[in-house]
Amino acid sequence: MNISLPTRNFIVAAAIGIASGLLCWAFLHRFQLGGADFDWSHRAARALLAHENPYANTPPGTVPYPLPAALIALPFAPFPAEIAGALFFGLSSALLAFGLVRQSPERLLIFFAHPYWAALITAQWTPLIMCGAFFPLALAFCVAKPQTGTSIGLNFLFRDEARNVTRTPTRDRARTSALTGIIAAAALLLASFAIRPLWLMEWIPQARGYRYFVPFLVIPGPLLALALWRWRDRDARLLLVACILPQRWFYDSFVLWLIPKTRRAIMATVACSWIAGIWRWYHAPVSMHQVGLWCVLGSYIPMLAVVLLRPRRST
Repeated sequence: MNISLPTRNFIVAAAIGIASGLLCWAFLHRFQLGGADFDWSHRAARALLAHENPYANTPPGTVPYPLPAALIALPFAPFPAEIAGALFFGLSSALLAFGLVRQSPERLLIFFAHPYWAALITAQWTPLIMCGAFFPLALAFCVAKPQTGTSIGLNFLFRDEARNVTRTPTRDRARTSALTGIIAAAALLLASFAIRPLWLMEWIPQARGYRYFVPFLVIPGPLLALALWRWRDRDARLLLVACILPQRWFYDSFVLWLIPKTRRAIMATVACSWIAGIWRWYHAPVSMHQVGLWCVLGSYIPMLAVVLLRPRRST
């Protein structure tokens, strides 16, 4: 039976989405995590539907997301927290897989990276935010978690094709895509302020408890400045922006797996990520500095090697 390429891509993406959603649910249910990281967005969405303040009863120790995250979570509000988190993560993974497989099936190997599995067991936003690298409308998701979405958004908007001064069909399509992404993100932000004009003032005081590390500031993080040597490379710019943004755990570094494009590069970086992941499993971090150190060694430095060792493109 002959299957068309679009149909194959859809089937592959759907299979990954179903598998990841079921695995996510299994972890959430087995460890009684509720919706895990998706919990706040789920509760906030229900609060909005009930015309209540989503920032009113934030549990102690919980750092809430910006209000756009609650708007994105609205379709999942009718479901119990466990199922909502699993559906959210499964759909996020399916959309990301669809973007990847359309470029190259080999890129699906990024789902073996340790940061993806760190995201899976906590129903994290990172896979959904990465979809902004493939679909202009998905750039709206970047505003839900700006410390992760900033690198994806800037990398998409300032692509080489869009910055080309010579007018070509490719440049025009790239600029149209960039404009579409800006409009989508702006529309979601405007909707959040239309629903709750002062949400920013409610969110900022509660976000001050956010514990984080900045990869560039964790030794040997300063070595990441070597990526400036390849500043014309879009992936080098992604690495540079990501390393100066605040991050909390291994799942935040999953965005870096947009950098490797070949099977060898992907599998090499996946292996490095699991060395750090397995080490963490047997040596629980006692500080954000330790988390940052293992993320830098397991994800950022390998990606720097990928960028620096990659053959230069001809100009």
